[in-house]
Amino acid sequence: MTAESTSGTPRPPATRRAPARRVSMADVARLAGVSAQTVSRVSNGHPSVVGSTREQVLDAMRRLGYRPNSAARALKYGEFRTIGVILFTLSTVGNSRTLEAIVDHAAHEGYAITLIPVAVPTQDGVLGAFTRLGELAVDAVIVIMEVHLLDAATMTLPLGIPAVVVDSNGGDRYTVVDTDQADGARQAVRHLLDLGHRTVWHVAGPEDSYAAERRAEAWRDALAEEGLEVPRMWRGDWSADSGYRAGLELADEPGCTAVFAANDQMALGLLRAFHEKGRVVPRDISVVGFDDIPDGTSFIPPLTTVHQDFTEVGRRCVERVLRQVHHRRTKPGTTLVPTRLVVRASTAPPPA
Repeated sequence: MTAESTSGTPRPPATRRAPARRVSMADVARLAGVSAQTVSRVSNGHPSVVGSTREQVLDAMRRLGYRPNSAARALKYGEFRTIGVILFTLSTVGNSRTLEAIVDHAAHEGYAITLIPVAVPTQDGVLGAFTRLGELAVDAVIVIMEVHLLDAATMTLPLGIPAVVVDSNGGDRYTVVDTDQADGARQAVRHLLDLGHRTVWHVAGPEDSYAAERRAEAWRDALAEEGLEVPRMWRGDWSADSGYRAGLELADEPGCTAVFAANDQMALGLLRAFHEKGRVVPRDISVVGFDDIPDGTSFIPPLTTVHQDFTEVGRRCVERVLRQVHHRRTKPGTTLVPTRLVVRASTAPPPA
């Protein structure tokens, strides 16, 4: 029976539209005038393809709407070219800048990043993040810890997947990359003592922070080694507001002529508090921070601080985790990236 239209004219029989054929690597190679192997190298981010040829291939991909098949690539080469990153907070300068460096260096090596934030830093939270990353198909994982997890006997990372940990005390069991927190703090204290200050006060970071603990321990040890008084320690939460609150109290301490803040944001809060209290920096009191954030040069006065090389931390994280991906056999251990003191206008000899 033939279907009719509303006007009575017979309709032609319905036909199924053939599904559009997926654009192949060979199609891209023909349009670009190169080999399929060259197209494969470009899609995998291989650095051996010269710039003009790479642009020619990328233009052909755009014109044809070609999208590399990651599953097929994984079956062929044994990897997904993706690194998972687990972290607990992006609110701190160190974490955000370390993540930025990891993304940049991973891209340079032809790898993408899959980010998994963990709201609560617990064993279950970390294991859940590893499970999600496994479902998303990654070759390796970088864990930005910040808090004391791998120090606990109950805290372990899953076996069987290459992993690097940032900012942890787990170097006896895992591959760890971190800034040399202790040496940076010692440089800050030594600088203030060399200027003639009789002791140095400290505004520390949160109690559960590995970095804050290392900086506080180094501050305390540096003073003790010189046989100097170790004054009361103030505790902040990395924010400028917590530094401000500590600074209001420190400004009333008659013997306080030098303060080492565990990060630049808290140092900024100190500068505001001292200004409001009529304590002139650095004439009456010197301030040193930690991190060397770009805005530090715009503080009033420009901030003396400890420079962390976040770019190098990110590079070494990617290098160490890809070494595990490609060679599998690596020993645990901690790699420390050096720090350096950057002297600006917020420090001076103590008042006569």
